[in-house]
Amino acid sequence: MNTTKALKPTDSELEILRVLWDKGEATVREVHEELAATKDCGYTTTLKLMQIMFEKGLVIRDDSSRTHIYQANVSREKTQQQLVNKMVDTLFSGSRSQLVMQALGSHTPSKEELNEIQQLLDSLKK
Repeated sequence: MNTTKALKPTDSELEILRVLWDKGEATVREVHEELAATKDCGYTTTLKLMQIMFEKGLVIRDDSSRTHIYQANVSREKTQQQLVNKMVDTLFSGSRSQLVMQALGSHTPSKEELNEIQQLLDSLKK
């Protein structure tokens, strides 16, 4: 596994990673078809991005057969944590409470979301 802790995926790379996280593994064609369902993108663009992601260490690929199979080489959780930490540091001057207040103030959370948040807060207080 390549060292990926300092890598910050681009928006396009995050879209590809989301597909790979959801599917577990996929060919370029499968990733492209998933992306093309919601946005205008070319197959060669998807292929090139996935090749770059392989070079950067964001994905791994099995090239033992003619069709390469790709998998994410970074976890969803670690990537989310990295991006949230960067956002907290740059947009909220390190204040996690400001981030939470902004997130909760921008839309009305459902009862289920509020229950999950309350459970997290309760566990952090222990």
